[in-house]
Amino acid sequence: MGSRGPVGPDQGGEEVQGEGFADIVPEWCHRTITPGAGPWMSWVALASPSGGNEVQLDFSARELTIKLVYYGPALSGKTTNLQALHEAADAKTTGRLMTLETRDDRTLFFDLLPLAFRDPGGLAVRLKVFTVPGQVIHSSTRRLVVQGADGIAFIADSQMTEAQNSAASFMDLRENLKTHGITLKQMPLIIQFNKRDLPRVRSDEEIAKLAQQGREAVFLAVATEGKGVVESFLGLLHLTWMSLERAHCLREKFGFDYVRFMSQVAQSLGQQRTVREILATCVGGKIEPFVTEVGL
Repeated sequence: MGSRGPVGPDQGGEEVQGEGFADIVPEWCHRTITPGAGPWMSWVALASPSGGNEVQLDFSARELTIKLVYYGPALSGKTTNLQALHEAADAKTTGRLMTLETRDDRTLFFDLLPLAFRDPGGLAVRLKVFTVPGQVIHSSTRRLVVQGADGIAFIADSQMTEAQNSAASFMDLRENLKTHGITLKQMPLIIQFNKRDLPRVRSDEEIAKLAQQGREAVFLAVATEGKGVVESFLGLLHLTWMSLERAHCLREKFGFDYVRFMSQVAQSLGQQRTVREILATCVGGKIEPFVTEVGL
């Protein structure tokens, strides 16, 4: 990338403190539980006061559904990330990976990777993982897919020649969230710098330095080889879940064992390392303090 990071000058009233993606930092969503309109009133929506993100909790089935979205410029590796996750996942926890692609192998609409886990306490968690099409002409589709997202992974192309495309895509994300009444500071967000194996990429040291300037969790990856894919996903899941837990005390209300849940997810994705070790691969951001708080 060039001398400046992917985030351009702030134009939306949000504080900017330096350079790179780490300039725009998220804060935890403040959500309230409101009645839903599902069958027999058996579920409630966990919604933000602004009317933005929602997750659904089905009391009759004791099932919580969380939506995660992979965002980024065209050909940055969003679909490759989902394919690598699908390949790594235990067949018992994942459904069919659905993709819609154009003839030039770009995602036309979205990919959906459903993952399901059940806590020993009985609460089932369904993770719906989507990607968005990165091409500029599909802005309206990205706006539709990102609606209702509970957490977002921004997949940046590490090549210096792609710096402007990454910057434009990140600003596009901000604008699409704003359309739904949400700011970047309200959204659990991780940044993945993908394609670390290619020439002419920003060095690991440069990215780490930029990451330390902000709060977003930053991960490095080579998605085509599966490197950094699970780490990024677990980092996103960790931040998203902590946002929900802080707002709704899911452990207190449903007896949900978050530590065991995260360990179960990691094992189902073929990981032998502890969750603490996996999240420690983050090169900057707010991952480590939250790891300490939940005792992973």
